[in-house]
Amino acid sequence: MAILVNDKTRVLIQGITGKEGSKVCLQMKNYATRVLAGVTPGKGGQEVHGVPVYNTVAQALENHPGINTSLISVPNFASFGAMKEAIESKIALINVFTEHVPIADTAKAIALAKQNGVRIVGPSSMGIISPGIGKVGQIGGEDPRGIFLRGSVGVISKSGGMASEVSWILTKNGIGQSTVVGIGGDVLVGSSFADLMEEFEKDEQTKAVIIFGEIGGTYEEEAADFIKSGKFTKKVVAFISGLFAQTLPQGTKLGHAGAIVYGEKGSYKSKIESLKEAGVTIAKTPDEIPSLLKFPS
Repeated sequence: MAILVNDKTRVLIQGITGKEGSKVCLQMKNYATRVLAGVTPGKGGQEVHGVPVYNTVAQALENHPGINTSLISVPNFASFGAMKEAIESKIALINVFTEHVPIADTAKAIALAKQNGVRIVGPSSMGIISPGIGKVGQIGGEDPRGIFLRGSVGVISKSGGMASEVSWILTKNGIGQSTVVGIGGDVLVGSSFADLMEEFEKDEQTKAVIIFGEIGGTYEEEAADFIKSGKFTKKVVAFISGLFAQTLPQGTKLGHAGAIVYGEKGSYKSKIESLKEAGVTIAKTPDEIPSLLKFPS
């Protein structure tokens, strides 16, 4: 049932005493997510919305051994240290909300996570939600209940805002979601489309997956290769933003850090052609997605 976030999810918030950490703590608790502890060095002994704060991840785990997920909401200069601490503590899922993480820090953290059997989602991830079960991060904002509906469609999006937008379009059409993941729009992210499609393939609740991509990077092409390899057998509908960018000079940076195109790879044309060759249904607008799924939730 769903992926990444389920009824066994128990969360630690690194950076809980900061403005964003405190806000997301309350949002998650209001959505019935079990937030067991927070960490901010030097502020151990405090509480945030009834959640105890510790100085280190090790102290939090000693007092709350059930923790299996960490949300990282710390300044970007502290992000690698926070990720390293969570990884070395073997926390299975790390969702990194922090933006503008140096790419070298992300690369080091991803390599360390793989060595320790830990999954990173992010950086720059708005979060993960399994509707009706729980959420990690700011996805859906203060009240996700009008946006998301429990069902059988997985959603993976580079854009956190569009993860919610696509889900709302589905919900309006009576199509529920199993899990919705904002992977972040950086050049390098911990979990790609293909990585999460592998999880959705194993999930009995999920009957189809929607990919919301954009120009830049090659994660969409990698998803197409994953489908072609036969490792993903469920229906996929994709929308790729950035058609207008075909008229812009190569190397133009657009929005997300990952939205940079060099040569053909990473271009709108390359992504669309790769996905079509893999048998993916392409939506011209997000509003077309429900009709392209062609099955009820």
